[in-house]
Amino acid sequence: MISSSSCSDPTIGALDAVVRRQQRWAGAWRQRLALAAAAVTAKQVGRVEDESQLRDAVLLTRPGDFLSVGPAGLLLLAWRRLAARPAEELLTKRSLAAMLEEFGYARDDEAVSDLADELRRLSASTGMVGMLTGAFMAAERHGFGRALGAWLADALLAQRLGWAHAVPLLGAEKALGVGKGRPRRPATADQAAGAETEADLAKSLLAAQARAALRAIDLSAELERRAERLLVVAPKLRAKAADMVVERLLSDDALVASRGDKKTGMSDRGLRRLFDRLVELGAVRELSGRPTFRIYGL
Repeated sequence: MISSSSCSDPTIGALDAVVRRQQRWAGAWRQRLALAAAAVTAKQVGRVEDESQLRDAVLLTRPGDFLSVGPAGLLLLAWRRLAARPAEELLTKRSLAAMLEEFGYARDDEAVSDLADELRRLSASTGMVGMLTGAFMAAERHGFGRALGAWLADALLAQRLGWAHAVPLLGAEKALGVGKGRPRRPATADQAAGAETEADLAKSLLAAQARAALRAIDLSAELERRAERLLVVAPKLRAKAADMVVERLLSDDALVASRGDKKTGMSDRGLRRLFDRLVELGAVRELSGRPTFRIYGL
């Protein structure tokens, strides 16, 4: 495992320190970052959905109804996968295949196998800068866009630093021109680099990663304050299974209160009353702005 002292970039070192604290609200933090990355990715590929609409697409779809989330919702699922799955599992062939489908690419077992092999080599034999640029160049060589390169780079960073879960960073960087693109013929190494040299790519990616790390750190401080408020008021809650709802609020971007909660056994009415109480106590926010199908989170 590599400690934060091994990180040459001080911003990544500071982010590493946040990750290693393993706070109870870290799940909500990573999922909020995933939502931001999905919103930027959606815009880059010409979609109109913003963060609220992406959140609706996933949260208001019945569990297991994978296809009903739509193309934009699938983009959010791809970034949520990065934030929620164990980092050590992200670059397996099975995970890569599922992620590619969520990004809208046709299934291609040969491309997945080749990509997985290349990522293993990158992880084992290159420095941090080579690993970062290599992720983007590998994505483009195999016919995928830079959004996928950002996803791969974030996964590789988490594995290199020994994090239990990846932190979505580069997907929210508008300056990268991140887009999904469409399946195309794999590019040669020269074509993948194009007019942009590997040195130029490394420079732009390192700057983007530093900006993204600072944003993530700022968000962690904001969510820490909100989580502390939630934990202060939690003992005042009398609803059955309220403690389980609190834990879910700390581990996810948001919860919907319109269909009850099978995990806690609470009815929709009971869940709405609990969220109303939490809003009254200043512990959570209502995020949708609607009178029905309301969504709550830190």
